[in-house]
Amino acid sequence: MIRVLLADDQALVRGALSAMLNLEADIEVVAEVGSGDEVVPAARRTHPDVALLDVQMPGKDGLAAAAELRDSMPGCRVVVCTTFGRPGYLARAMAAGAAGFVVKDAPPEQLVDAVRRVHNGLRVVDPALAAESLARGASPLTDRERDVLNAARDGGTVSDVSKELHLSEGTVRNHLSSAIGKTGARTRAEAARIAEDCGWL
Repeated sequence: MIRVLLADDQALVRGALSAMLNLEADIEVVAEVGSGDEVVPAARRTHPDVALLDVQMPGKDGLAAAAELRDSMPGCRVVVCTTFGRPGYLARAMAAGAAGFVVKDAPPEQLVDAVRRVHNGLRVVDPALAAESLARGASPLTDRERDVLNAARDGGTVSDVSKELHLSEGTVRNHLSSAIGKTGARTRAEAARIAEDCGWL
């Protein structure tokens, strides 16, 4: 029996995935959570073989939760399952230790197959997303540029961002300028939108 943990902030989606997976004779959903912060505690309680994680969730996102799961429970394999098939998400998911990456509009049998294959030690990646990810290449942003863009995307001033990240205002301006240049944007808001669309944030 393949023991599965589901993490998705949308209760309806989580319930549908759980019902679908529980129809399979060899799969049992042992935990369902609605935020990234709940993933590792639930996994420690229920010892899943595979964790199916959404990317965008409250608290920790699914990519941060995947990395935390890899470090604390390396025997649990991760499949990232997201609505947003952004190339940057794929690279970040693999860097976080995920063994699979599928989009939610994939046919149900494809998702079930991904759970089985990942449980058997294989990697499973949506082929269209893999091709697009290769074509786009890796994120050009450094970790610090990503942090600064993330902090600035809600309209915060340079002063707000510098206080939040404990950086000087000059350093924040330099990182924003670099991120704007690397994304080919004209403003920091546009740079944040481009980076988000590519899955780099």
